[in-house]
Amino acid sequence: MCDYVSAQSLSNNAMNDNLAPLAPVQLNAALRRGESPVLLDVRTPLEYQEVHLPGSRLIPLDELDPGAVAREHGSAGACVVICRSGSRAKKAADKLAAAGMANLQILEGGMQAWAEAGLPANCGRKVMSLERQVRIAAGAIVLGGVLLAQFVNPAFAWLSGFVGAGLMIAGITDWCGMGMLIAKAPWNRVPKSAATTPANAATPSCCG
Repeated sequence: MCDYVSAQSLSNNAMNDNLAPLAPVQLNAALRRGESPVLLDVRTPLEYQEVHLPGSRLIPLDELDPGAVAREHGSAGACVVICRSGSRAKKAADKLAAAGMANLQILEGGMQAWAEAGLPANCGRKVMSLERQVRIAAGAIVLGGVLLAQFVNPAFAWLSGFVGAGLMIAGITDWCGMGMLIAKAPWNRVPKSAATTPANAATPSCCG
């Protein structure tokens, strides 16, 4: 049984599905064998600082330059794209594939699944995920629109309707403008010096 899709077989898979999922246990087994695919984390810097794979590279989705990554690592180099649960990783992988990278896989279930499997990870301070921030912001705007429409002006009901339409579009297209905006918020940023961790860095391990 093969634990990891090799560069050659991954390239073949890419012809049919260049966004092939890779289970956390498979990636962990490959890393333990000394294999070294590019581990590209596309979450926010704060999420990355909370927990990330040793040796991974942070490039937030809103800062991703697919052409630059493709030129740096080449079209044939194996690359595993990582986010919290898989959604942002798929978006990033789509962009990288369009830029010519064929050897792509997505960490199935993202860092959430990696942590749930109890696999090794570098950990920092606990933070609120981007997905939770989006839900809180959307709920607050909808509630605000309802209250303003009730007590100030009925026209404010359109504010709630606008957010509802935005969430529906996000569900259909898998693209969330609110999420992209919140990702740029100051509280989701950390100093660049703290945003990346070398593979051999002595960072506390939270998952084994």
